[in-house]
Amino acid sequence: MDLTVIIPNYNGQPFLGECLESLKNQDHPFDVIVIDNASQDGSVAYIQENYPEFTLIENQENLGFAVAANQGIKASNSEYIFLLNNDVQLEQGTISSLLKCIKKDENIFAVSSKIIQYHDPNKMDDAGDEYTILGWTRRVGYGKSPDKYVREREIFSACAAASIYRRRILEEIGYFDENFFAYMEDVDLSYRARIHGYKCWYCPEAVVYHVGSQTSGSRYNEFKTHLSARNNVYVPYKNMPWPQLLVNLVFLGIGYFIKYIFFSRKGYGRIYWAGLKEGYKSRKKIGKVTYTHKNFKNYFIIQWILIRNTLRFLFY
Repeated sequence: MDLTVIIPNYNGQPFLGECLESLKNQDHPFDVIVIDNASQDGSVAYIQENYPEFTLIENQENLGFAVAANQGIKASNSEYIFLLNNDVQLEQGTISSLLKCIKKDENIFAVSSKIIQYHDPNKMDDAGDEYTILGWTRRVGYGKSPDKYVREREIFSACAAASIYRRRILEEIGYFDENFFAYMEDVDLSYRARIHGYKCWYCPEAVVYHVGSQTSGSRYNEFKTHLSARNNVYVPYKNMPWPQLLVNLVFLGIGYFIKYIFFSRKGYGRIYWAGLKEGYKSRKKIGKVTYTHKNFKNYFIIQWILIRNTLRFLFY
């Protein structure tokens, strides 16, 4: 098999049926590995009873999305890895479309699906992620009509809810950073790929439907707000060399302040601030990407992309 589907799961039993059944409707062969993070909702028994043909890895505690994804990658040996959330349903032909797209160019590291909102298929959930100098990640197309996102294009980061990755490049740049636990780990991974000169792509023919926020419980909650804030400190600290970090420090500070105001209005200001403080205090446990002069051009390109994405975010 040239492809392995990897599904981290934590208390996702209500959604696993549709997700796994949609895999059976694909027209390309693959292996499936489900990594269960000590679910308490009967997920393990459900998989064992209904999908014994799939490989199941059982963790004794919730180790987080990043660890589970890495466990699946290490347990596989295929050329390509398709990482999938447990609350995602695939249209027929999605996997073959992703493979066709990633095989177009050896420098493509990851390809993101066209992710549509499950409960409102007239709205996009994600058409690729863009990172900014404000330290924000923008889900392109969120809430807009899927008809507007029908063209392939380069993106900054592939959304790990439904993206395919090239193993050769994963082995070169490293797997998901397990310090992140969950959230922003896919942006960090794609950022590292860009530093090494690789790119991410958006494939509109690969259509999936995403329920969203099922593991954390809701779009805004204490758990997600805290981790996202902390990891938003980790991403620039880890991936920007010191001169670039100093150049962007004022913009990052502005971005964090605006987010603090935003979450304060939703009642999570204290939680967001605590996440930022934890990120700053624990930043040194995050190994910085080693700067090499051969990647200088890539850093310059990344800086321009961050500026461009910020302008698009603010004025379009």
